[in-house]
Amino acid sequence: MPTSYIIVDISVSNAEAYDQYKALAPAAVAGAGGEFVARGGRLRVLEGDWQPTRIVVLRFPSYEHACAFYDSALYTEARARRTGATQRFNMVVVEGLGDAAVAHFG
Repeated sequence: MPTSYIIVDISVSNAEAYDQYKALAPAAVAGAGGEFVARGGRLRVLEGDWQPTRIVVLRFPSYEHACAFYDSALYTEARARRTGATQRFNMVVVEGLGDAAVAHFG
């Protein structure tokens, strides 16, 4: 079962409200077996018109785990706390290549 990733592009507009969201999100991620890979570190646009201000990357054991995180009661509560905290919040889940494909392309 391939590892999956959630990638989030965020523009925070209300830091206090966003802090409430950030207080709840880690438990929801961990509850679905996920972990933070990147959380608002330095970034540089290498190509294209995309101008992100904050990127978060989460890793999960599978696509199903990632979807379970998003649909969980705890993350539903975290999303409610995020209301009005961001100017932009884009989130996608993508399935990784899996061990066989990594060995082939690696």
